[in-house]
Amino acid sequence: MKIIDSIRNGIRSFLRIQPASPNTIYITERLDRRSNAIKNRIWYRGSPEELAEMYRQLDTDRTKFWSAVPTVGMDIRKLHTGLPAIIVDRLTDIVLTDMNDIILPPALTDAWKDIAAENAFPNLLGEAVAETLIVGDGAFKISFDTAISQFPIIEYVPGDSVEFERERGRLKAIVFHSHYTHDGREYELHETYGKGFLESKLYSGSREVPLNSIPQTAKLSERVEYAGGFTMAIPLKFFKSSRWNGRGKSIFDDKCDSFDALDECWSQWLDALRKGRTKEYIPENMLPRDPRTGAVLQPNPFDNAYIATQSVMVEGVAPHIETVQPSIPVDSYLGTYITALDLCLQGLISPATLGIDVKKLDNAEAQREKEKATLYTRNSIVATLQDVLPKLIDSIFKAYDTFYKRPVSDIADKVEIPFGEYANPSFESQVETCGKARQFGLMSVETMLDELYGDTRTAEWKREEAARIKAEQGLTEGQEPSLQSDLFGAGGMIG
Repeated sequence: MKIIDSIRNGIRSFLRIQPASPNTIYITERLDRRSNAIKNRIWYRGSPEELAEMYRQLDTDRTKFWSAVPTVGMDIRKLHTGLPAIIVDRLTDIVLTDMNDIILPPALTDAWKDIAAENAFPNLLGEAVAETLIVGDGAFKISFDTAISQFPIIEYVPGDSVEFERERGRLKAIVFHSHYTHDGREYELHETYGKGFLESKLYSGSREVPLNSIPQTAKLSERVEYAGGFTMAIPLKFFKSSRWNGRGKSIFDDKCDSFDALDECWSQWLDALRKGRTKEYIPENMLPRDPRTGAVLQPNPFDNAYIATQSVMVEGVAPHIETVQPSIPVDSYLGTYITALDLCLQGLISPATLGIDVKKLDNAEAQREKEKATLYTRNSIVATLQDVLPKLIDSIFKAYDTFYKRPVSDIADKVEIPFGEYANPSFESQVETCGKARQFGLMSVETMLDELYGDTRTAEWKREEAARIKAEQGLTEGQEPSLQSDLFGAGGMIG
């Protein structure tokens, strides 16, 4: 045996690696899902008083800006920038502005117009998008009440009042929670929407009570079953939560600390400006006096603020007014504010979308580059809506037909939800690019029209426009001549 083999065997004999013993890590969550939704909603509401009150109840160690209590005599004005609400409102506006008309089969178009008008569907959809961004998820609920409307009633319930029942990863039922107060007592209604049934239960605390215990639920039935096997409730979520399995994620979940830091930067900056006001030190014998009475004029904090000092009695030194202007490190505050703002917007929305001036670049390509973060977030929302809205409309018409005892059919695959382009290059630059591609034979007329107009024009209009362009350019479609006709003429014979 070689020496190296002996050394290797020796190492194997005395080296014993013991596997690590498993460790258990216990983490206590500060907030459950509903409390977290309430926290996000308060950030959206944007009231400084509500933020301070909430964080003083949540943050027991007083480390965050909104939970910190200043020392007596050193109070600071706490300001809120309102950025969370601005982000949600702008994303909602961007999505709904780009949404074109919902395209349904011609036989259902008039009925959908009546249903959409009765439910103010554009406003309802805007509320649904905003609430989902804030809370994380939610669900549309379809119901009927002939005393209110002859059409289906569409409601959107945010995720803090919705529970999802799942079985093997599949959605089994959606439970909606509604709170009522009657004779000073609190009641909670649980409405379970499943495939082919609707079930209602009323609770007072943890005890189930009859539905007729309160007038608000007296007309409800305990269980309603219907044919068709469809659900009269459709869930909605844009992002997946990493904390609660099967639930949606709010855009505020990872940003609350950044919003807190941004408010601290802005409040500290304004506090420095307030303390850094110009101060005038005036000797007593030079104080401004009333010309009629000779009395010293009282300082006015708006137009006549000063600090009185003792007159100088030293020989050779004349009394004079001294003006002091403290130095405020504006560049330091600005840098901190910009860094905190970038962390708030990072991965969510572009500064240019909110009107924040970044480097001024005029060309359309640079403008689109600045909007990329917004574009990614918008595309996630749009893709979800294009998947959910056809299912919602399909359930609405199925419920409508079932309620009035008409035949039920599937229309989800026949519903189109077109959206326009966001932050696309100008029409002039698109015409120039497509025109050059067409000139060099790299693009057909049909492709050129599709690139220029996208979803803003129908496919039928594009076909007609392509035919008109070809006719104007003398491009006619005919049968391609055969080799025999070229050589022998139309008769196919020589002579």
